[in-house]
Amino acid sequence: MRINWDYIKLAFLSVAVIALYGFAEQRNQQRTIQNVTVKFVGENNLYLTEDAVNKLLIQNYGALENTPKEQLVLNTIEEIVLSNDMVKNAQVYLTVNGELVSKIVQRKPIGRVESVSKFYLDDQGERMPLSRHHSARVPIITGKITGKTLEDAYVILNYINNDDFLRKNVIGIHIEDENKYQLKLRMENFVVNLGGVDNLNKKFKNFMAFYAKAAKDNSLEDYATVSLEFNNQVVCTKI
Repeated sequence: MRINWDYIKLAFLSVAVIALYGFAEQRNQQRTIQNVTVKFVGENNLYLTEDAVNKLLIQNYGALENTPKEQLVLNTIEEIVLSNDMVKNAQVYLTVNGELVSKIVQRKPIGRVESVSKFYLDDQGERMPLSRHHSARVPIITGKITGKTLEDAYVILNYINNDDFLRKNVIGIHIEDENKYQLKLRMENFVVNLGGVDNLNKKFKNFMAFYAKAAKDNSLEDYATVSLEFNNQVVCTKI
């Protein structure tokens, strides 16, 4: 009987490949985490530090360096990072060099509520705690704080942040009641009565037209209040 050496070679090669793969897999599982790295993505990286993230991981998962890779559950580590109130999004992964990397996007505050409780309003309209690492320079929200008025304040802040002039000049929103919102400006003494959040585009266009004319006439200091509550007009009260 003739021996088919091609089949024998193929079988031997298959066994060798499987053995090498198993050996490599075993070696890979025995490898440990060599380094833990925290990377903050984007520009808004002021409210959480790398040390705070590492401390959070140690408290909830234990020391990660020199931990065998097979013992890590990346989804669990990711959930731990996301549990921090300053984190908007996070991605945790392992590199081929045994480095555990956490890529983190921090939340972005757009307003600060100063009431019985103090907190930020973030760019998703959610409450965000104050940070002990940094104080954001954002408009201050005061007055009657409720779920509805915070929703409206978020709408107003979104509009303000999309306009260069308003973003630089509006420093505060005071809530007298629902649909009764006042704006405070950086350089002027008068208060802007905005009313509700209806027709914001028209209201602010009227306001900026008034502001440009009053600035040209050097009469901005003459006003105590500027009301945008009435349809298609600006009503001013002089000092």
